Amino acid sequence: MDNTTRSERSRNAIIQAALAIIARDGPRRLTLDAIARESGISKGGLMHQFRSKEAVLKALLEYQTEYFEKFSQDYMAQVSAASPEAHLATQIAVAREAVTTQQSVAFAILGAISEEPGLLSAFKEIDAKKIAAIKAEAADPELAMLRWYAAKGLLLNALFGLCPLSDEERQRLFERLLDSKQWLIPRKD
Repeated sequence: MDNTTRSERSRNAIIQAALAIIARDGPRRLTLDAIARESGISKGGLMHQFRSKEAVLKALLEYQTEYFEKFSQDYMAQVSAASPEAHLATQIAVAREAVTTQQSVAFAILGAISEEPGLLSAFKEIDAKKIAAIKAEAADPELAMLRWYAAKGLLLNALFGLCPLSDEERQRLFERLLDSKQWLIPRKD
């Protein structure tokens, strides 16, 4: 096995170990020692890949961002021709996916932000672009924003363990948010 492949495998093992620790023990228990034990990689090998816990947290955010960016692109490709609000539908679907996907991936962002609040600035910039795209295609930009923020609210409540809804109830709500026909505004003549 060449060095590049070995390095990539080590990096992936470290990321998966960090995700497992966050899911099982919470973000505060994420340490370089814990990651080394969980991954089976020496601390020296770990530090060769990631010099600090902050570097691991940034890698977790990149991992999550890549996952959801690919999901977003795939979903957009499916709905863009059929949906007049493809950007909105895509963002609602991303929130739904984040609720239903492996919890440790979703917790990665919470763990990273709790340790490094400055990482939020990148998300503000990304969200500003999403908002502009959603508003540009929406017949009613304010209603589109309400639908998107409702989806984000469902996601955040689920991530923080505050949502008393069952998975089935939450999925029905996401389906309603995605159904543009339920959100038509009658014209005032």
